[in-house]
Amino acid sequence: MSETTAPSTASAVTVSPVTTAPVTSAAVTAASSGTAVAETAPARGRRARIVLRGVQVLLALFFGIASAAPKLIAHPTAAEAFDKIGWGSAGMYTIGALELAGAVALLVPVLQSLAATALSGLMVGAFVVQLTVFDGENAATPLILMVPLVLIARARREHNAELVAWLRRRG
Repeated sequence: MSETTAPSTASAVTVSPVTTAPVTSAAVTAASSGTAVAETAPARGRRARIVLRGVQVLLALFFGIASAAPKLIAHPTAAEAFDKIGWGSAGMYTIGALELAGAVALLVPVLQSLAATALSGLMVGAFVVQLTVFDGENAATPLILMVPLVLIARARREHNAELVAWLRRRG
């Protein structure tokens, strides 16, 4: 676009050259309605953060109640499974404590990415155990749980820098 002048009652106004960019229909609609396109992106991002937080809460409840609790109270089915693995009650309590710690950490903003990564590691181990010891009976469960855990770890990774900075200040 070239320089143009627009007549005015007092004097002419010079308009600088502007680079042209493709205009989307959303931009035209937003411009005509008086809202900016940038206003829709934060709303979409806010919804995504709320959904992700909801998934984190559900996973924390699952790991805390459905997975860790039976191990920590030595429910007979959990004890039998760990005896079959060969880890006994010490392994059962250790895994239960790790799952409970991960469930709590999923709810702490500065720890949520680390917790999701750690719980994903536990799920890799659970998958291997399901395949080798239990002949793949419930091998899909750890894989299904890993999908949202990996998404949480990736989406909340900016908190890792906060955690490292906090640890450096403390040390």
